[in-house]
Amino acid sequence: MRYYFDFLLAVVLTSLSYFVGSCLFSNGLSLLHAFIIGSAVVLLGAVTEAIKAPMWLIILVPFPVGMIILFIFLDEPVQIWFITYLMILAIYSVIHVFLSFFFKFHSLIPAWKLSK
Repeated sequence: MRYYFDFLLAVVLTSLSYFVGSCLFSNGLSLLHAFIIGSAVVLLGAVTEAIKAPMWLIILVPFPVGMIILFIFLDEPVQIWFITYLMILAIYSVIHVFLSFFFKFHSLIPAWKLSK
């Protein structure tokens, strides 16, 4: 049951970073679009981890999916999309570092165990 809670929390936090990041630089995504992207990114990362893929692949696989879906939903020129994506990564990084440091929670792949 703990894994499902962590998975849902990872989806919510990833979706939040997409929503806030898109609102800061462009017209913004709807909450539904941000949730779809967050769900896809976290699910793909979790599936990649579950099939025992190497660490570099687990880290690499979700990025292009999030980028492509964001480009489709954002419907902005490439420059705006790219800057928006960089903003999203910055917000996600802050959320990730905060949760990792204070709560020992990996906010992208819930199954990953953090060192103590």
